Amino acid sequence: MISRRYVVPVLFTLAAFGTLVGLGSWQIERWGAKQRLIARVAERTTAAPVPPPVRTEWPGLKAKDQEYRRVTVAGRLLHDKELHLYSLWSPEGGRQAVQGWEVFTPLVAADGTTILINRGFVPDAKRAPSSRSEGLIRGEVSITGLLRMPEKPGMFAPPDRPEKREFFTRDPKAMAAAAGLQDAAPFVIAADAAPVPGGWPKGGVTRVSFPDNHLQYAATWFTLALAVLVLFALWYRKTRRETAEVREAGDPAAD
Repeated sequence: MISRRYVVPVLFTLAAFGTLVGLGSWQIERWGAKQRLIARVAERTTAAPVPPPVRTEWPGLKAKDQEYRRVTVAGRLLHDKELHLYSLWSPEGGRQAVQGWEVFTPLVAADGTTILINRGFVPDAKRAPSSRSEGLIRGEVSITGLLRMPEKPGMFAPPDRPEKREFFTRDPKAMAAAAGLQDAAPFVIAADAAPVPGGWPKGGVTRVSFPDNHLQYAATWFTLALAVLVLFALWYRKTRRETAEVREAGDPAAD
């Protein structure tokens, strides 16, 4: 039978050990989910492009089924309804990110469908369409890119300014409303890095790499769990030895 003096330390040790092992196991589960996500995204971004979902499919679209699908759409760009999403962009080989905007331009397909196209990044100096008139392509265009669903606002994201067509969260519905569009697609297409006359906007800015540190986190939690057991064992051994010494000295307080 465990002496009453050991009950609290034992319970604390078991609780801490169980919690730490649980956290480690949770990180292993997250690692598995992240590996599946990475594989799924890699498959989608390298697949042959397909047409985007048609209007009848829009109500049932789910992000997990559609995100990062490679699609191609043809139509006419409405440059007078251009919108901007705040962004940071790192030039290839550059170490410092450049502050600017991602340019969203509505595209009207032959069947009347309207889809917002993320044409790519422009720095502040190139935000005004007049500063990059060569890139305002007229007539029929064909754009290939990645399908992106709405994103949730970040904890520190500033509020959007639809009256200025300035956004800080990718929200197709809100962006379409700010541009005066009716019944636009509930997703956007992020254009690939195909060259644009004049060089702006710079397409292909969608990040498709994901941090994967879950195994390191799991190892940390499991190591801490082992450390808890070792510390308890050392404390228990020391306490038992001290108790035995007190008993040998005839101190009744040891009992």
